[in-house]
Amino acid sequence: MTEQHNTSHKQHPWIEERAKSGPHLTHRVHTGLNGRIAIFITRKFGNMWTFYILALWMFGWMGLSTAGIWLFKRDPYPFNFLLFLSNLVQLFALPILAVGQQVLSKSSDKQAEQTYRDAEAILHLQDEMSRLVKINKTLTEEIHMMLKERQPAQATGGNSAAIPPAN
Repeated sequence: MTEQHNTSHKQHPWIEERAKSGPHLTHRVHTGLNGRIAIFITRKFGNMWTFYILALWMFGWMGLSTAGIWLFKRDPYPFNFLLFLSNLVQLFALPILAVGQQVLSKSSDKQAEQTYRDAEAILHLQDEMSRLVKINKTLTEEIHMMLKERQPAQATGGNSAAIPPAN
């Protein structure tokens, strides 16, 4: 061989750190009691079933009020009491949902950072693989050159074992 090749592999530091910490999960983030409440309300309130319930409540109220049924007849069109109650829901839900979104956003940022570091480690491994493939190619070419040099000597030396040509 004409030169010495370094085939040792140095593991990317993130791989060991990632193995210790595991994947980043939202429920592992320290958010305190208020943050956990905000996340719980955001997840429960911020879905389609809540929308369906609120829409059913609104249309049901308007239908019952228009029909003049039970206590709803006291809130005729334009449904002032219904609008008051709807505004209360919005006033209470807005800050809670904003805090929940902020906490979830921080968690999402940590997940994005973890994904970035994972990609960085994968690219490092790809670079290592590319380096090893180049070393392998160089060594293969050296072996083929050595075999070509020996082939004429074997033809005259009487050894009948054929050596396949290098590609």
